[in-house]
Amino acid sequence: MTNGNNVTKLLAATGAWVGSFLVGSAPQGVAFDGANVWVTNYGDNNVTKLLAATGALLGTFAAGNQPNGVAFDGANIWVTNFLGDTVSKL
Repeated sequence: MTNGNNVTKLLAATGAWVGSFLVGSAPQGVAFDGANVWVTNYGDNNVTKLLAATGALLGTFAAGNQPNGVAFDGANIWVTNFLGDTVSKL
């Protein structure tokens, strides 16, 4: 649900609920970099970084206009910006 302003962590083996963590408005895309989870916030034009192990908020970073997709290339976070027709590199 994009208007819940949170992401939910589930245990992969069973699907059991582990926790819900606050991010920005209208979360869309999620990427994992090996230690952190990155969430695009379509409604806030930014990206939230959470510590995967605990869900702790590590930062919020500006992106382009209406970010939705996100990918990790081994070194950088790449974000597609729907309205701006651009890609941001974080």
